[in-house]
Amino acid sequence: MPEPARVAVDRRRLERRTDSLLAELTLPELRRMIVTTILFVIVLVLFLWMIRTVIIATIMGVIVAVFMRPVYNWLLRRLPSRVTAATLTLLLLIVPIFCLCIYSYTEVAQVAAYASAHQDSIATQVDSAVHHLPFMQKAKTGESVRNYVVIASNYGTNILSGIKSALASIAVAATIFLFTAFYVMVDVETIETYVRSKVAPRYSELQEALAVNVRGVLYGAIYSTVVTQGVKAIVVLLMNLAFRVPLAGVLAVLSFIIGFFPIVGSWSVYIPVAAWLLVFRHAPGQALAMVLIGFFVNTLYISTFLRPKIAAERSKVLNFYWMLVGLVTGVYTFGLVGILLGPMLIGLLKAVLDTITARPTWQLADPNGDGGGQQGV
Repeated sequence: MPEPARVAVDRRRLERRTDSLLAELTLPELRRMIVTTILFVIVLVLFLWMIRTVIIATIMGVIVAVFMRPVYNWLLRRLPSRVTAATLTLLLLIVPIFCLCIYSYTEVAQVAAYASAHQDSIATQVDSAVHHLPFMQKAKTGESVRNYVVIASNYGTNILSGIKSALASIAVAATIFLFTAFYVMVDVETIETYVRSKVAPRYSELQEALAVNVRGVLYGAIYSTVVTQGVKAIVVLLMNLAFRVPLAGVLAVLSFIIGFFPIVGSWSVYIPVAAWLLVFRHAPGQALAMVLIGFFVNTLYISTFLRPKIAAERSKVLNFYWMLVGLVTGVYTFGLVGILLGPMLIGLLKAVLDTITARPTWQLADPNGDGGGQQGV
């Protein structure tokens, strides 16, 4: 039988079977389905509301566990306990990050204390720099500048106090992150087996397409984001060292972290540094070089070209254009988690389109009900 005719016959056969199943559905069974569905939706909404504040920590825990599995497997071959291997793997990641946080907090606290104790001298230098601007030589800006310096000094102090007040939520997120990473790292095979067991055989092709695409785009997005953020932090560090800017290491770490958030990026580090060079060092050439290198290298080249290019090549799923769309629109739509959600949604859409346009077996139904038939929809 020609292919189109066989597909039409299979479709009619499936429609008759569906009508037969609906006709055999009793009122108590229908009532049970409705109650179960409503209960499931309510519980799911409450669950998502409960974990809304730690969902990013959960996702990051899963991602870290997957990417640290090679290290975990290497340690597991040399250690008798899975718990010990997983703990050491996480410590290799956590200890350096913890040390960087302590170092950064100490340095920022010292700068905030200095700014609070020398507000008058800072205001005088800023006011002198303002008077060097065109049309500002005779402007009376002393009081306004001093007010802005006081606000900025108080803002720096408030950041430190805000970090202290947020320790409770940070501790909760860190706990969820650690236990999620530990659980996924140790029991990833069990989790995969459980998920696959819940998928009917007729959807295996769709499941495989979704898994491959999601795994690819997540790997590409994470790898490119971490690599490019590291490169931008190195660029900021080298510029700070070349121009002898204080807190060079802290500013580089800040540039690495802040680039993950929407709207802000490394420009929120190199622009203030350029202003500092102009006002306190009276070095317009260095300030201009800081702005030009930061904009054309970090913001323009690395963020808008290099990151999606690396992500597309590593994912082997999306091309440069669609990876760029996923990264940019995902971040501006969903915030920080959009780094992952944006490319993942496009990858899911591609998997569905590729599967349904390739006459997939996941749409095939067995008229005998055992899932082994080859009847196309």
